[in-house]
Amino acid sequence: MKQNVGRTDRIARLAAAVALAILTYAGIIPENLSIVVYVVAGIIALTGIVRFCPLYKPFGISTCREKAPF
Repeated sequence: MKQNVGRTDRIARLAAAVALAILTYAGIIPENLSIVVYVVAGIIALTGIVRFCPLYKPFGISTCREKAPF
């Protein structure tokens, strides 16, 4: 699995996942949506940790910088 999530994208994903989890835990997100928000936060965090986003692949998007050939 080739990485397609760059450093800035990774940091933004992890920050968004933490923010969603905190908002849900604090009760700001309605109770009936809390499970959905926790799942979304988990998916966002997982894609940030493994540095691969399956939604980027079909569109050919990559936020990683290409490494020099030498």
